[in-house]
Amino acid sequence: DVKTDLNLLLECLKYQMDCPLSQKEALITICSICQQNSEASEYFREIGGLMFINDLAKSSVHCIVKEAALFTLGIIIESNVYCQQTLCTSALFEDLILFLIKKDSGVNLKRMSVYVILVLVSNNKNGQTYVRDTGCISLLLQLFRTTLSTSEKNLSDENTYPCYQLWSSVCSTLCACVNNPQNEDNQHICCSVFPYAKEWLESCTEPEIVRPICSFLGLTVANNSYVQKYFVSIGGLDTLAKVLLELMHDSCLSNSSMKLAAVVTKTLDACIANNSTMGVILAKYHTVSQLLKLLSNETLSLGEKTSIILTIGHCTEVCEENQCELLQNNGLPLMIQVLTESQEEELIKAATYVLQNCKQMTEQLSLKLYDNSLNVSNAEELDVQVRKSCLQDYWKKAKEILHRIKSNEKEHDEEKVQGEIFVEESSVANSEALKAREVNLADPKKYREGTQKDVSCPQFTSKLNNQVLAPSVTSAPQKNETVNTMDAASTRQIEQRNIPCSVIELQTDSVPPSHNINGKTACGKNQSGLQARFISFFCPHLDQHSFCSEKAERVKSTSATSSSHKMADLRCLGCIAGGLSLNSKTFTKMLQSCLHRCEHHRVILEAEERYRGELCRMTAGNNSRSA
Repeated sequence: DVKTDLNLLLECLKYQMDCPLSQKEALITICSICQQNSEASEYFREIGGLMFINDLAKSSVHCIVKEAALFTLGIIIESNVYCQQTLCTSALFEDLILFLIKKDSGVNLKRMSVYVILVLVSNNKNGQTYVRDTGCISLLLQLFRTTLSTSEKNLSDENTYPCYQLWSSVCSTLCACVNNPQNEDNQHICCSVFPYAKEWLESCTEPEIVRPICSFLGLTVANNSYVQKYFVSIGGLDTLAKVLLELMHDSCLSNSSMKLAAVVTKTLDACIANNSTMGVILAKYHTVSQLLKLLSNETLSLGEKTSIILTIGHCTEVCEENQCELLQNNGLPLMIQVLTESQEEELIKAATYVLQNCKQMTEQLSLKLYDNSLNVSNAEELDVQVRKSCLQDYWKKAKEILHRIKSNEKEHDEEKVQGEIFVEESSVANSEALKAREVNLADPKKYREGTQKDVSCPQFTSKLNNQVLAPSVTSAPQKNETVNTMDAASTRQIEQRNIPCSVIELQTDSVPPSHNINGKTACGKNQSGLQARFISFFCPHLDQHSFCSEKAERVKSTSATSSSHKMADLRCLGCIAGGLSLNSKTFTKMLQSCLHRCEHHRVILEAEERYRGELCRMTAGNNSRSA
């Protein structure tokens, strides 16, 4: 039973005061029981064990007992919030300060003291206040400056490693003092060690050093414009940009350098998030191009990619030079690719943010690109000129994407319902119109009467691009396909020229099956999310009005050719269908079905029939001889 064990261990601590080793073992056992066990920690507090260990840490003359007692206090505080509240007093902080400033305190005892401070201030605003009011935070900053020398490169050395562990613990504790919840007063105090952090980054790019410092810097400057400006004023942002540049040169050889570059990127973003004008400093280090290169790495996690894109967004928010660099390095197509291919909401939001920042610079940047003097070779300069020619297209696409993002979010559901209704109506109307024409074709009088009336072709308006689309157009045609459709206006234009219905039917029959859709598929089976809406943008429909007009002109020119024959320009299908794609079989059938053929096509049809009759006779003769 856990409670029985804790009672026995507490008794052991009380009656083994002269045996430090036994006390150490009992404390370690208590740690193993209470670690990540809130109920056990709470019970141990109720029986007085927590306060007894606190007194033991102060009163024991044995260093190993002090260290074990402080470590046990930290474990129990971390496991139970009530234990944290019980021990979070100015008296305990003052006792911990004594452990840190005593000359006879070893490195390990100091590290255990820092650990207790860490768990007292973590997620605890009162603890953050006590650590500042008691002066404990100033002592931690002193340890940050003095514990580890920048000249000590071999961190794995047995003499250096304990100091590195203490220094790393101090960094973690300082992070807890300024963050979660954010404490601006502590942030202002901690910025006093920024010059030392900058010196560390300039002298060493080892992950063991860069990671703790970047975490400390990122949390200290977060959401604090004053601290951000101070960090930039001492050259801290330049130093981070240089570190990123150095890591990117090593990233092709080491995956760890790539991961570390992502950590530095996150710190860069924290430094300019509230002061985007500071992004100008990063332009001279070509940080945006380095970030785009980093983003192309497939080993990065979703969070790392999101952080990189957000950093690009802050860099390009007000800085034209960074925007120019984004365009020159194909950053805009990359952002569009993220929008179309990713299904992660945070990643899509970050990419949209980049596009929103850059949309205002469409014309200005395109002109300034030609005026900037770039120190590149002739080959590179040619490549830049080629990219410049594509900038307007990229900006146009980006602006339309942003417009569709806003409109589609409001109208997506409404389009789905209206699209299905209108397409179903159009399919019924088209089928009835075709049937009526086939019936009227058999009776010339009825046909001529029918041609005097306008045929109404249902249409529906796409709210995506404000174009009137014919109902037979698919919602997402494949690239390089031609969508063969006619709107109502084009239909009336053809009928006014008295063109028979058969021609229109032939044109409809020549459409590949993949283009004939029903009411359900006409809606495009509305895809969910931003991804479907962006894919439809890159495969836009053809201009329906110009396409139908081209057909009408082609029919008109064909009819004009045979206008010299009386009645033939109205009723001879051979003359009218000269521009259609037909084979010998379908062309002959079309001529045979025509009631009034011109002289030219009548001769062709008679010759075709004589040729077919001759072939039949030859075939019959061959069969009789073989029999």
